[in-house]
Amino acid sequence: MVRSDARENRARILAAAREAFAEDGGASMNQIAQRAGVGAGTLYRNFPTRESLVLAVYQDEVARITGTVPGLLAQVPPLEALRRWTTDLVEAMRRKHGLGDALGPGAHQTITEQSYGPVIAAITELLDAGKKDGSIRVDADPGDFLQLTGALWRAASSPEDRAPHMLALILDGLRAHR
Repeated sequence: MVRSDARENRARILAAAREAFAEDGGASMNQIAQRAGVGAGTLYRNFPTRESLVLAVYQDEVARITGTVPGLLAQVPPLEALRRWTTDLVEAMRRKHGLGDALGPGAHQTITEQSYGPVIAAITELLDAGKKDGSIRVDADPGDFLQLTGALWRAASSPEDRAPHMLALILDGLRAHR
C-alpha cells in the first residue's frame, strides 16, 4: 500500500515531467524535480533513471487516452468518437516522437510493447461500436486502422496541419456503404 503523499508526489512528478518534456525534450531530472516541488531523492526513488521517467509519462498518457473511449462513445456517435480519439492519439504521439532522442532503442521497444495492446483494444471498442450501429464497415480492422493512422503523427504540421484532412479520408474509407 502506497502512502497518499507518495502517490501525490508521483503524480506531481509525472505532471511536471509531461509539461517539461513538452516544452523541452532535453529537460533535466533536476529541472523536473524543481517543477514538481520535490527533492531529487524523491524523484530518483520513484524514477531511478531519466528513461524510466519518460516511460512512465508515456504509460500514463496511453492510460489516459485509452480510458477516454467509454465517455466518448456515451457522448457522440462512433465515427465522431473515433475521430476525436484519434486526434488525441495523434497529438500524444507527436509529443512522444519529440522525445525520441532521449530514449534508447530498448526504451522505444518497451513503449511499443506496452502501448500496443491497450491502443488496439481502444480502437477495437470504437470500431465495434460503429459496426454495431451500422456506421462503420464490418471488415474494418483495428491493426489496419493503427497502421494507417501512424502516418498522421508523421504528417507535416506546418505551415498547415495535414493530419485532420488525412484522418477525414481514413474515416471516409471506414464508412459502411448503405
